[in-house]
Amino acid sequence: MERLTAPLFVCAVLSACSQGPPPAPPPDMVYVPGGRTQIGSEDGMPHERPVFRARVQPFFMDISPVTVGAFREFVQTTGYQTQAESFGSAGIFNDSTRQWELKPGAYWQYPLGPDDPPAPDDHPVTQVSWHDAVAYADWANKRLPDEIEWEHAARQGSSGQYAWGDQLVVDGQYQANVWNGRFPRFNTNEDGYATTSPIGTYGAAPTGLVDMGGNVWEWTADWYRSYAERNQEFQPNAGSEKAQRGGSFLCEPGWCHGYRVSGRSHSTPETALYHVGFRLVKDVSP
Repeated sequence: MERLTAPLFVCAVLSACSQGPPPAPPPDMVYVPGGRTQIGSEDGMPHERPVFRARVQPFFMDISPVTVGAFREFVQTTGYQTQAESFGSAGIFNDSTRQWELKPGAYWQYPLGPDDPPAPDDHPVTQVSWHDAVAYADWANKRLPDEIEWEHAARQGSSGQYAWGDQLVVDGQYQANVWNGRFPRFNTNEDGYATTSPIGTYGAAPTGLVDMGGNVWEWTADWYRSYAERNQEFQPNAGSEKAQRGGSFLCEPGWCHGYRVSGRSHSTPETALYHVGFRLVKDVSP
């Protein structure tokens, strides 16, 4: 019998031959091929260093952040109550005082509070805590991505600092929903939106993913900590925070520039904010 070579053996075991077609993704997801990827940036914020490389297995990823409409279906099906609803308030940035505050009555349907219009169904859901995102993921038979998976997906097909390339404005068109001006002093809203925008408004990255920069920060599965400690044991405590990726409509280079592929943020897992949502991933069956 002819002996299998190592590459053929790996393909036979993992069903991942590069010569074969990629597996068909589930509805509203894209296939993200595995491989080695850079994580972090020498030119970014201190918490984006030290830069390292990691190997990633292939996975499926939601094309967009989870929408208000999709979250409503989850709530109507399960009767789930978010943590913001339980607490009776959630976080917003007050344009008048230029301060963060807890807004009474703010939750996923009314992210700015009950006195403002409800969130449209085609916008990303916000005012959801990390625990809320995990509850939705369990219901959808998916999971939150880890930070490495998220950045790997954002870097696919792009050699620039953003998921779509290296420029925020291309041929006069904004490529993401971000803060236009100097945060927090003024926002010109040149990109068309002061808060969230409909998913996919600014087009897709080469992968087919939309809103991989700007619009809303996205929860990940990981506890937030220094990359230098990534291989060390970690015991979370009451003050530990979960990592977020992608930037939001509040980001601008002088403040956080979080919509770069390596940008990071963090909040405690019970926190709900009007510029934070999530998207999910699913494992590729061998």
